Amino acid sequence: MKEMILSNLKEVHDRIEAACKLSGRNPLEVQLLLATKTVPADKIRIAIEAGETLIGENKMQELRDKDPGLKSLNIERHFIGHLQTNKIKDVLKYVSCIQSLDRLNLAQELDKQLQKEGRNLDVFIQVNTSFEESKFGLKHDEVISFIREIKQYETLKIKGLMTIGLLDVEKEKMQPSLRLLREIRDGIYEAKIEGISELKLSMGMSQDLELAIAEGSNLVRIGTSIFGNRFLGKEIWNENIAE
Repeated sequence: MKEMILSNLKEVHDRIEAACKLSGRNPLEVQLLLATKTVPADKIRIAIEAGETLIGENKMQELRDKDPGLKSLNIERHFIGHLQTNKIKDVLKYVSCIQSLDRLNLAQELDKQLQKEGRNLDVFIQVNTSFEESKFGLKHDEVISFIREIKQYETLKIKGLMTIGLLDVEKEKMQPSLRLLREIRDGIYEAKIEGISELKLSMGMSQDLELAIAEGSNLVRIGTSIFGNRFLGKEIWNENIAE
């Protein structure tokens, strides 16, 4: 198991470096996030002890259950799944960033809890760039107005945009949903919103990381290519399916 994970990690880093070279980008501009949905703590530890520092979880229960096996490690944890407002207090115990901010009432409830705790939180705004009903996220033409609305919540520090691109066997069908996120970010820059100067793009997974890097991704979320296929027979990209 350890040998497989270490070998897979090297392969993923090689893919990132090659994609950056092909796109004329510095590999230091692209960070690897370990997508650890359903991955047990002992497997995650192997990757962390090999030098990885950033993991992303989709479920509150997994954050809680894995914490005893991971809290002694030097890691940063992000929440990358759909967040229900009644789980906010619990999720905030473990994460430094939420990458799935997609509605105003979630921003309001996050702000209330963060004010109680006397802290700020990094957030990414989730955008549905593939136009699929199975995925959460704002519509592309809602993002600028949403940013203007949530800027009133000073506890929320907007760090970037996140999307789950369209997954298909044909690259030509996948790339537009990734390009759209970059175009949305560029539109935000053109709008010159006060306090918004640099936004990262969180996009790209095992199937499409090269395409995402070509479109400007700063953070790729990789699970299957490192830990193996954990979802045999399951419809994993439908975010509305409860697990």
